[in-house]
Amino acid sequence: MTSIKKYLKDEQATIDLGVELSLWVSAPLVIYLTGNLGAGKTTLSRGLIQSLGHDGNVKSPTYTLVEPYELKGMQIYHFDLYRLLDPEELEFMGIRDYFTDNTISIIEWPDRGHGLLPEADVAIHLSYDGEQRQVELTGMTEAGNQLVAKLYN
Repeated sequence: MTSIKKYLKDEQATIDLGVELSLWVSAPLVIYLTGNLGAGKTTLSRGLIQSLGHDGNVKSPTYTLVEPYELKGMQIYHFDLYRLLDPEELEFMGIRDYFTDNTISIIEWPDRGHGLLPEADVAIHLSYDGEQRQVELTGMTEAGNQLVAKLYN
């Protein structure tokens, strides 16, 4: 496992990390985003999704569970499972159909879908540290390890 920690001084630094990630991501890829409410998960997702070519707003899919984007010939799925009451709800929405060779999946609150989600390639944990945030990126697969290594070499 390749793991790095970094401090993010403000919202723009969180967006910039998403921009940096966009330089190295390729499908298929599963990214887990964890951290408390307000830690910057959606902000990081916004930086990544907009850097991949989305011109509009990137909102948290808290009520819809998933927002799809077709960018650079890939499907990007941004999941927010915060309001998920039971992981079985994912079966009803056909969760397995979202994970193909042509998709990048960004999943906030992945613990809420335990047992029904594929394993993460990259796990990103955001936490508060005083006025700034700390982010830890961990490669969980070979593809994830390569991505994390590229970010800081």
